[in-house]
Amino acid sequence: MISPPTPATQAEQASGEAPAILHGRLLSVSRMATIGEMAAGVAHELNQPLTAIANYAHACDRILAAAHADPELREALRQITAQTVRAADIIRRLRALARSQQGERAAAAVNELIVELQDLLLTDARVHGAQLSFELAAQLPAVLVDAAQIQQVILNFVHNSLEALERVPGDRRQVVVRTSLQPQGEVEVAVVDSGPGITPEVAKRIFDPFFSTKENGTGLGLAISHTIARDHGGSVGYRANVPAGACIYLLLPAYDSEQAAATSTDDLCRGR
Repeated sequence: MISPPTPATQAEQASGEAPAILHGRLLSVSRMATIGEMAAGVAHELNQPLTAIANYAHACDRILAAAHADPELREALRQITAQTVRAADIIRRLRALARSQQGERAAAAVNELIVELQDLLLTDARVHGAQLSFELAAQLPAVLVDAAQIQQVILNFVHNSLEALERVPGDRRQVVVRTSLQPQGEVEVAVVDSGPGITPEVAKRIFDPFFSTKENGTGLGLAISHTIARDHGGSVGYRANVPAGACIYLLLPAYDSEQAAATSTDDLCRGR
């Protein structure tokens, strides 16, 4: 296992930027991801009622046509249908626009991304009166990622775990950030806590937009993480921690630079 450096200066040197700059960069990513996920959630929630409005309006138009009703009334119904379709299209375009804001992707070491976040994560842990530790596996393959987006996922995971620990005694509040190489060749980042865990019913929905078990929760943090993971060809998931608590994990495909170079060469030969 690799233990990340503890002094703040070492983390800053490794990242090449001060914590304030890193925090600002992650905040910008979070805002854009939130806009995208809200647009996706709104589109999902409004799709059914908008479809129902359009269908009912169309059905009424057919009934009125059979009854030879006033043409002006039928035209009004056609306008209702047209405007309903237009509203759905506006929502779809808003969603596409928000999700198109993608940063540059480059080969990166997951452990280094975590080390860059160390000061922010430890500060959050202190605020919640919890102990945060790191178990980072050695010799992990690189991953091709937008570093800020993946760091945002890790921040979301840790913050959720810390909030869950508020329901357990202070001396039992523990969170571990762990990296590992999975049998399928994927790189896993897991955040494990000693909290109360969640029920199987809740586990099925924790990555859904606007679903939250918190009184004032937005239900967007884990939904955003799910979207980011999917856009990177990876996935997120939940499993129960033994003997107690929860484990939220991110899986990312390993980046094969030689294979990527070969693919790029093939594309050039084909004139792509």
